[in-house]
Amino acid sequence: MLSGILHALAGGVLIGLAAGVFFLINGRILGISGLAAGLLGWRSGQRLENGLFFLGLLAGAALVAGPGMPLALVSSGRLVVAGLLVGVGVRLANGCTSGHAVCGLARGGRRSIAATAVFMAVAMAVVAVGRVL
Repeated sequence: MLSGILHALAGGVLIGLAAGVFFLINGRILGISGLAAGLLGWRSGQRLENGLFFLGLLAGAALVAGPGMPLALVSSGRLVVAGLLVGVGVRLANGCTSGHAVCGLARGGRRSIAATAVFMAVAMAVVAVGRVL
């Protein structure tokens, strides 16, 4: 139990540290959806910088996962539906959880408070429905 708590605490500290360092270096909020949009050409921006950031995310995930760890614990169909729903939600909220919940709340943004409340409510509803299905 303590190991799980320590992993969550370490993850939270590292996410906060990454957001703070990103802001200090770039003067921009660390919003993963905005970086993805820039990388895919949907928004103007620094493609190389965004690409390197995503390579770092993938490398970090590979380091933590280690060999033999399963890639997904749910069906591919559920992953596709979840990805599409998250994408729609990100567009409706004009940002993702890293931009709103991590950076926006720290800055006291009212829009981020509202977006995070909606993210959390929808997440709880999805978990409740998912347990029934």
